[in-house]
Parts: sequence; structure tokens; C-alpha cells
Amino acid sequence: MKKIVFVTGTRADYGKIKSVIQQLKQDQNFKIYIYVTGMHLLEKYGSTYREIEKDGYDDIFLSKPIDQKLTMDEILAKNVLQFSRYVKRIKPDMIFVHGDRVEALAGAEVGALNNIYVSHIEGGEISGTIDESIRHAISKLANFHFVSNEDSKQNLIQMGEDKNHIFVVGSPDIDIMLRNNFDINEIKKQYNIPFSNYAIFIYHPVISEVSKLGQNIKKVVDAIIDSNKNYIIIYPNNDMGSDVIFHEYERMKDNQKISMFPSIRFEYFLTLLKNADFVIGNSSLGIRETGVYGIPTINIGTRQNGRYNLKFQKNLCCVNENYDDIKTAISNIDNYHYKSEMFGDGNSDKKIYEILKDKELWNTNIQKKFISIW
Repeated sequence: MKKIVFVTGTRADYGKIKSVIQQLKQDQNFKIYIYVTGMHLLEKYGSTYREIEKDGYDDIFLSKPIDQKLTMDEILAKNVLQFSRYVKRIKPDMIFVHGDRVEALAGAEVGALNNIYVSHIEGGEISGTIDESIRHAISKLANFHFVSNEDSKQNLIQMGEDKNHIFVVGSPDIDIMLRNNFDINEIKKQYNIPFSNYAIFIYHPVISEVSKLGQNIKKVVDAIIDSNKNYIIIYPNNDMGSDVIFHEYERMKDNQKISMFPSIRFEYFLTLLKNADFVIGNSSLGIRETGVYGIPTINIGTRQNGRYNLKFQKNLCCVNENYDDIKTAISNIDNYHYKSEMFGDGNSDKKIYEILKDKELWNTNIQKKFISIW
């Protein structure tokens, strides 16, 4: 039996790994552990660890909450220390991490420094913030890469990763998206969402541009309010600058055309997404998931720079944090109803499962080597 730990720190990355966890736990040859940390533990963001507990896994471990007033490097250090203690206790054979958060980086560091295989989901991607550097750092620590598309694979090869350890499987959250079949009216009733037509707005801090965040989010919120449309707003992540965004959101608190939530259960959120008029903001949601359903998206600012290809993702309208540009984009949003298949076909969980069943994979040399492309 192989012991595998999945690290999850946010509502978003849990959605990316959930289908894989559910697939693997059906096989008695795998013992699945879930290490829960980060935003999941924060009441301000909806205490989303409860959604993980509701899914009924046998081995869930809740780490100690970390003071969010600390800087990112301090949060990383505390995550490394806590996760290291956990790993030494359960002695896993593999650690699964996703994406580009400091919790994932902590998981990869602990694995690499303790001779434990590290598997990374959705590495090799390009984006416009410090997240990209974190993502690439995780990739250099990881032994196996489960990527969304061929472009990501080529990026990892360029970084010196072994092509034989890079597997193009698509994005695992699409597995759930294509199988999701909840009743939209029941979800609206549960969350007290009063309007039939709505857009979804999610805006995160850009850490490298935090000095401009106040003026940027003010312009965005002005455009949202003045558009006179209905919006479901999801809180930003807990990166540096989120308090600036929350300050602007106070202006929309009593607006009858706004429903604001710290978080929404993943499957329910997908149903809301599937029925939305459009998505606006700077979340990767607008780059990846909206294309699966063909939902028009207004991507604002630099946070996702390099992650999209407008030639193939015709549901995207990209603008800067400019009031007039955002208002114009909202007025013209009906021109962007297109579907995209850049991130998988909905069977990522099965593909990853078949790869992990291969006994040869578990005989891979734990010591990585740089593979030159020259």
C-alpha cells in the first residue's frame, strides 16, 4: 500500500484535487491522507475545511491556523515546520500539491528535503505575478508533473525537467465541472441569491503591484456599481493587499444588486458559474473554467498575463484597470460566447490514477537531474 498525502490550502486548490482523491481512495492499494491548511482554516473566508470534512474522508488533518498578518515568507516558514512534523509522523510515499500557493511550496520543500516523491498538478503555466515564480519553484522540487496541456509540458522541458515524468492529463477540476448536475434554483435558495440573471466577480491582489492596488480596485468597483447589473461576488484570497480590496467592497455592502460571499461550496459554485451571464475579475477561473462552459469573461489587469491565448480562448476580453474600458467590455460582453478545450476533457482523475498504478513509477530515482535541451 502506498501512502499519499494531498496538501490543500484554499477553496480553489481543493476543487483541483478533489476528483483525484476520490478516484484513488477507491483502490485499496492507496492510503489517502488530506492535510488541510491556509485559507481553509480562516472563519473570515468561510471555514472551508468543513466542506472537506463533509466529503467523508477517513484521514483529514487540520493544521494550526497561521497568523495572516505575517508576511508571505513567514507564513511559508511556519507551513514548512508544521507540515514537516506531520510528514515525519505518517511517513508518506508521495506528497501531492497543486498550483502556486505558499502552502504548496511548503509541501514540495518538505517532500524534496525528506526524500519523498512530490507530484505537482498544473505546473508549467505562465502568469503575471509572484505566483509564477512560486509555481516554477515547486516544479523544480517535484518528481512528477501532471499538467493541463502540451504548452505546459514544453515549458517544463525548457526548465530542465525530464519529459518522461511530465504527464499531460488536463485540469482535474474539469472532471467535476462536466459531471456536475445540481439544481440552480435550489442553490440560489440556499444562498439567498435573489436575482435570476447575474455575473460573477472575483478580484485578487497582485502582490507585485500592491502599491497601485487601491486606485486599481477603486476603478473596478466603480465600474461594477455603475454597470447596474447583478453580481455574485466572492471574497479575494488572503494575499498581501486583500484588506485594501475589502475596504472597497464596503461600498457595495448594502447594494441590492450585489450578493457577496466569503466562499461557496465548489460544486454549487460551478452550477452558479454555468448559469452566469459572464465572469469579471482577475482570477484564473476566468482563464480556465469559464471556457469549459463557454461563459464570457472580462479579464482585468496583469495577474493572468501569459496564461491565456486569445486565438483559442475567444470567450476572453482582456482590459486594464480602467473605468471606461471595463464599462465598454461589460456593454459588449455578449460577443464572447465561445467554448475552449485547452485544459482537458474531464478525465484527469482516471489518467492520474492509471499513471500511479504503474509500479515502475515508484522505482523512479528520488534524486532529480537537470535535462538540458541543448
